[in-house]
Amino acid sequence: MTDAHVVGSGIVDFGEKYEWSFDDLLEGAYLDLVESVDHGINPTADIDAIWYGTLDIANEGSSGAAVAHATGLFEKPATQIVNACATGSDAFRNAVQAVKAGDIEVALVIGAEKMLDSTEGLIGGAALERLWRGRGVTMPAFFGMRATRHMEQYDTTREQIAEVSVKNHENGTKYPHAHQQFECSVDDVMESATVSYPLNLYDCCPVTDGACAVLVTNDERSREFTDAPVRVAGYGFSTDSFMRGDDLALTNFPASRQASSMAYERSGYGPDDVDVAEVHDCFSITELITYEDLGFCEQGEAGAFIDEGIPHLDGEKPVNPSGGLLSKGHPIGATGVAQIAEIFEQLRGDAGDVQVPDAEVGLQHNIGIGRNATGAVSCVNVLER
Repeated sequence: MTDAHVVGSGIVDFGEKYEWSFDDLLEGAYLDLVESVDHGINPTADIDAIWYGTLDIANEGSSGAAVAHATGLFEKPATQIVNACATGSDAFRNAVQAVKAGDIEVALVIGAEKMLDSTEGLIGGAALERLWRGRGVTMPAFFGMRATRHMEQYDTTREQIAEVSVKNHENGTKYPHAHQQFECSVDDVMESATVSYPLNLYDCCPVTDGACAVLVTNDERSREFTDAPVRVAGYGFSTDSFMRGDDLALTNFPASRQASSMAYERSGYGPDDVDVAEVHDCFSITELITYEDLGFCEQGEAGAFIDEGIPHLDGEKPVNPSGGLLSKGHPIGATGVAQIAEIFEQLRGDAGDVQVPDAEVGLQHNIGIGRNATGAVSCVNVLER
């Protein structure tokens, strides 16, 4: 079995893209990817298959054919992957598995979402008739409950939760593709409009359009495209229940714990080996809980972890140098792919103002499904220079 390597990435700036069509987003990320490949690429001849991550919120066809039209890559197998907010990560995982299995040599992974074209947004999914989902529970309410429970059980302070947003917004001012590029203080976060107690507006990621693409290939072909490929050292994916939202999962996400264990085992690395991480921070409390789920600190110690500055850009284990979802935004299908692209840049030393010095091992983490569903899916990938 061969290893899989990332050898190129492309992204369009995340933001409010009312003037962009869905095809524009896909085309922009794809062309940026083609331009990024160090030794060049002939896409028609070199790319064997495409994995396309999108929830298709903008209702653009629900098929891999949407990528074929936007890129001109016809007569290629193009598969749409849908797995809640972990859609982009799962598209990447599927491509990596196909390359490692030797079924194909070169895969295009591309994720895109137009979040702002839907008039009702995801609030429409809080349907009363779906008994297996929290009745009327919105995403902020779902994560607000977890924040309240973490504060109650572990004496985590409101200020510690807010510090996640302060850190990520500061990083976002240095990351050129971030949607919201402004700094804020703990007081700013705590005085912003209440969304769902205890979470305020600056504790929540913005609603954002965006697209991102990465190129994955095998050992034999990797040096054909670049002298600095990034190896996919390990990956894990886990699925939890829709029904376990009100038990122990209020203070952790079991799927994240299982997915990270799988990724650590496959890669041979552990949490102490990770030099830089891009993790799911749809809300500030999500990142705090994730520190514990990924083993970066013990259960209940996430508040102290950020108090000590460990996940800051100049800390011992920088988390979300890109500004994370809180600053960069969360166009669902693109999010996981963008996190992979950001780790790819970090491990090649190409991350500009948010570069972590001498990063050799990077971790990407994504969860999906809310509304009482406990982050019911989670994907973790570990990459190495």
